[in-house]
Amino acid sequence: MNLNRAMSRAWAEVDEDALLHNYRLARSLCGEGVRFICVVKANAYGLGLDRTVRTLHEAGADWFSVAAPEEALIVRRALPDASILLMSPAEESYLPTLIQKNISLTVGTVEDARKASEAAARAGRNARVHIKLDTGLHRLGFTDADEALRVKDLPSLTFEAIYSHMALRGGNQSVEQEALFTALADAIEAGGLRVPMRHLLDSIGLTRYPQWQMQGVRVGAFLYGNIPPAWDRYPEGKNVVAFKSRVTRVAWARKGDGVGYDDTPLERDTLVATLPVGYIDGYPRVLSHVAQVSVNGRRAPVLGLICMDQMMIDVTDIPSVRQGDVVTLLGGDISLREYAAWGHLNRNECLGILGRRVPRIYLRGGQPVRIEAEMDAEPDGNA
Repeated sequence: MNLNRAMSRAWAEVDEDALLHNYRLARSLCGEGVRFICVVKANAYGLGLDRTVRTLHEAGADWFSVAAPEEALIVRRALPDASILLMSPAEESYLPTLIQKNISLTVGTVEDARKASEAAARAGRNARVHIKLDTGLHRLGFTDADEALRVKDLPSLTFEAIYSHMALRGGNQSVEQEALFTALADAIEAGGLRVPMRHLLDSIGLTRYPQWQMQGVRVGAFLYGNIPPAWDRYPEGKNVVAFKSRVTRVAWARKGDGVGYDDTPLERDTLVATLPVGYIDGYPRVLSHVAQVSVNGRRAPVLGLICMDQMMIDVTDIPSVRQGDVVTLLGGDISLREYAAWGHLNRNECLGILGRRVPRIYLRGGQPVRIEAEMDAEPDGNA
């Protein structure tokens, strides 16, 4: 796909300079010898998995974690020698391939470990394993050290780490979670299952509790420009993604009319601009009536209900708008924090839901260096 086609409807611009800046900033918060695990699940939070891991690897990243076996295999194809952690239990049919590809597995039950052990024995090699502990998130993991120790003598397993995930609910909960994690991990090691690494912290944990870095941290949101208010002491973090579209039509609608599927009557004669982007592309319908976009250096409110493939904006006060003008939905002066707040959305969700048909245009020095389009159908095979 060429640049004109990529920028003809709706697209996401990924600023790789900003991504690398955030990576280096987050790494600078880690102590010497602490393993830095880049969390690249959910298509690298919407940025594009293959390109993102290659970019981070060029900057020195050598550990990555994902949530699905398919993601792990994409990272392995891109980076043959990187360390990769699958943070969810793998369905049994995936295990032979994952073990063959030297991908570290999460085990949070004896049954998880037994399946990994049997698959590894059949493959004639050891499976790399991280033991997951449930310390209060109530999602995955062992809650009892004696139960975890039942995996100690299973054959064909190499235990690399013990880890958990913080709930970050506030109050004393985090302190209690760290204390429980340490107690369980100590009991497991005292029972004879010794591992070289413990990891507990994610992006927020790294900034709030640097004293708990242990031997590794897992950082995702920080890399992609998701800088929550509590991180104001890191103002140098940069936005990475801009979501953009173009005006396809500009026309007047009369006072009292509805716009699109919405029956809310207009309060004045309104100049309506149509954009060829909708909720299926990752612009959530909950932003109807509340969000703003940026066009020709001015803010314009979203009009009516966001459609599957299109949306409308009010440009009455920006009469210079013409068909073909670029409109910024997210990025520039529309921060990820503001965008998410309009719809009461999770900031990671706002990036992760960018749609399949939205090309990713990767920038270095402000210039496009690569285009990735999952739904690239060139007419007659011509570029």
